[in-house]
Amino acid sequence: MTDWPILSTVIFLPMVGVLLLLLTNDQGEDGRRNIMIISLVTTLVTFFVSLFVWIGFDGNNPDFQMVERYGWIGDSMSYHVGVDGISVLFVVLAAFLMPFGVLTSWKAITYRVRDYMIAFLVLETLIVGVFTSLDIVLFYVFFEASLIPMFLMIGVWGGPRRIYASFKFFLYTLAGSVLMLIAIIACYVEVGTTSIPALLAHQFSPGMQMWLWLAFFVSFAVKVPMWPFHTWLPDAHVEAPTAGSMDLAALLLKFGGYGFLRFSLPMFPLASDYFTPLILTLSVIAIVYASIVALMQTDIKKMIAYSSVAHMGYVTMGIYAVNQQGIHGAIFQMLSHGVISGALFLCVGIVYERTHTREISNYGGVVNTMPKYALALMIFTMANVGLPGTSGFVGEFLTTVGIFRVNTWVALVAATGVILSAAYMLWLYRRVVFGKAVKPAMLALEDLDLREKFIVWPMIFVTIFFGIYPAPVFDASAASVDQLITKYRAAVSSTVDPATPSN
Repeated sequence: MTDWPILSTVIFLPMVGVLLLLLTNDQGEDGRRNIMIISLVTTLVTFFVSLFVWIGFDGNNPDFQMVERYGWIGDSMSYHVGVDGISVLFVVLAAFLMPFGVLTSWKAITYRVRDYMIAFLVLETLIVGVFTSLDIVLFYVFFEASLIPMFLMIGVWGGPRRIYASFKFFLYTLAGSVLMLIAIIACYVEVGTTSIPALLAHQFSPGMQMWLWLAFFVSFAVKVPMWPFHTWLPDAHVEAPTAGSMDLAALLLKFGGYGFLRFSLPMFPLASDYFTPLILTLSVIAIVYASIVALMQTDIKKMIAYSSVAHMGYVTMGIYAVNQQGIHGAIFQMLSHGVISGALFLCVGIVYERTHTREISNYGGVVNTMPKYALALMIFTMANVGLPGTSGFVGEFLTTVGIFRVNTWVALVAATGVILSAAYMLWLYRRVVFGKAVKPAMLALEDLDLREKFIVWPMIFVTIFFGIYPAPVFDASAASVDQLITKYRAAVSSTVDPATPSN
């Protein structure tokens, strides 16, 4: 397997699908069906290959594995990819979710289908590229380029306010990324290379760490999104097509958390330690504020969007606890949230295809005509709340334990988010599923068809399986997390206050 460029295969297999789509006639119903079949097969093959990445990964080795490196720009910048215990699971997550996005779009996308699926497959390549890049310029290219297909998916195939939402999404993310680009240039000037392993090994001066950390922080905070950088997210979710919302919540939001783990903590440990109170404060505000705002929403998608802001608050809180429970919990929470939030947006898309409304007040009594759907939605609702036995519980519990060991008051305030999430999610479920049908159309809804079952049941299985047996995730990430924590603590304990300017 060492001679097989498996990571490049996973990254660029979707581009093979793009090439096939360009050669496919998209006229008529047959053309549309062929386009969807090609896209589905491409994403399934990509997922199958990604499993070999997980199977071949040695969880006892904390270093980067399956490394590929080829010359790119001069002697210092290269096409350099690899995975460690932190990134390998996100590669599998991305490949796992993409086939469901294709199945969700099967009926939902009715015009310019080929263009949509090309954007979708290009997005997959860019997402996997972000999680595998070992050159910081390559990382930035993938990170920024992912804006383009998502911008198009929202702006062309989105809802009535799609133009406003797409430009808001684009400008917020781009503004943050400009600062990161400046920081990347500063890193290159300082170290003389853009290799991420070399940058991780370099000891930046305390004063430089402060500025570099702030530049990276703005970019990652927008992407997570942390309060108060979150305002683009609800609009983007509401206007995006269902598969776009799924990719946005399940994968693109993870760029921020992954960036903190890959760059902020290991490269700038002194600044990270100095700014930890800021991160914990913003995380707690995000958890409580977003949960309260979610209680006031009338649109199902917007409620789930604010719930994502709250859940990602647990992620940033766990990361900056910088202990095993906190970081393991944050990684697991990101993976679990990827499946659960993606599934919730898919559930919204299922009923939206039938009713063409997302207003909560228009629903009621769905269980009478869609009992299988009601069961699936109940499982994902309970997982989102953090019910024991689901994957949502493991991440929230570990991050709370991790932060409890650092700051009891932060943990107590964050724990109120569990109560608030139960309040708004259970209210949503009761209002949509139970009670009397508000409109006669609710009495004629058809339950899950075969295509929708192929979407929902695997996600239910993953949610419950990893809620009961999370060991495979921890086994893959344990060595890398231990190494990260050890190096971070050694750096913090052996130096002076990072606020002190360096000479």
